[in-house]
Amino acid sequence: MTDYWAGLFLVAAAGVMGGSFTVPQKFVRGWSWEKTWLLYSVVGMVLVPWLLVALYVPRPLEVYAAVPSGALVMTALFGAGWGVGSVLFGLSVARVGTALAFAIVVSLTAALGALVPLAVLHPDQLTSNRAIWLLLGLGVVVVGLILCARAGALKEAATGAESAGGKDRASGRFSQGLILCLLSGVTSPMFNFSLAFGQAVTGEAEKRGASPVGASTAALAVALSAGFVVNAGYCLFLLWRGRGRPAEGAAAGGCNTVLALLMGLLWMFGMFAYVAATARLGDMGPVLGWPLFMTVMVLAGNFWGAVTGEWRKVGPYAFALLQLGNAAMVLAFVIISFGARSA
Repeated sequence: MTDYWAGLFLVAAAGVMGGSFTVPQKFVRGWSWEKTWLLYSVVGMVLVPWLLVALYVPRPLEVYAAVPSGALVMTALFGAGWGVGSVLFGLSVARVGTALAFAIVVSLTAALGALVPLAVLHPDQLTSNRAIWLLLGLGVVVVGLILCARAGALKEAATGAESAGGKDRASGRFSQGLILCLLSGVTSPMFNFSLAFGQAVTGEAEKRGASPVGASTAALAVALSAGFVVNAGYCLFLLWRGRGRPAEGAAAGGCNTVLALLMGLLWMFGMFAYVAATARLGDMGPVLGWPLFMTVMVLAGNFWGAVTGEWRKVGPYAFALLQLGNAAMVLAFVIISFGARSA
């Protein structure tokens, strides 16, 4: 029972960290988006994951040498696919805000991450009770998306009317952000597929004495490093393209560095906390852990969106639509989790 409550606490903590990692970006001053995202990627996708491997996986070089090369390649390829979703998520947050981006991207990731493997690996089960529940969950996600999109459109119309560009410019920026959210939600579930192929890595780490939690970091590091290549490549391209811009001031450089480091630490330790939680929850992980993790992430993003003033100048109607959309997403997580466990 102690492990059960500790597991739930870790899931909630993981959701809070996962739903908060983009907040420091709001306080970065004088840096371009790509510079901040690049430093976050270095910390969250390379330094911390490999540090955890060094701490928790005995003889890691032997682990990777023993894993079939095909499994490592597929783990990395799907990790790179997730990296595309990560870049798109970062860009969408910059355009539509924390609350809306988390609601849309996390919900699509949860729905497609459960449904697509079933359709690809077990097409014979598409008429089963499990598939019906998952499709129902995806339908609820679509309802939530419509509500959140309408709330976001009203928000941009209200804030855009006060900006120099007016409503047309705000509407264009919101449309771009919404498309980026949808694309991120479609590509981000590749992280689940990467970890599925990474089971070979995890198994080899356990054979050499790593705990289930520690062994999972061996697969995580491969997936995240592949995702880092995509994130870093895009950021470096933007930095190269903008090399003719005026030099950024160095006055806030130290503060910005700390904020970017905090982003990486929040994201990676949120992931690590969730992995540790599932080890404690056992069979209850998919039933309670996954929907709670998704729910807390969306609620944390919604909370920070409100606290940092994303919806300050928006009327109560738009804000109420956002909350209805979030409620639909939470319901969808419960349905998806139930469907994933149905026979």
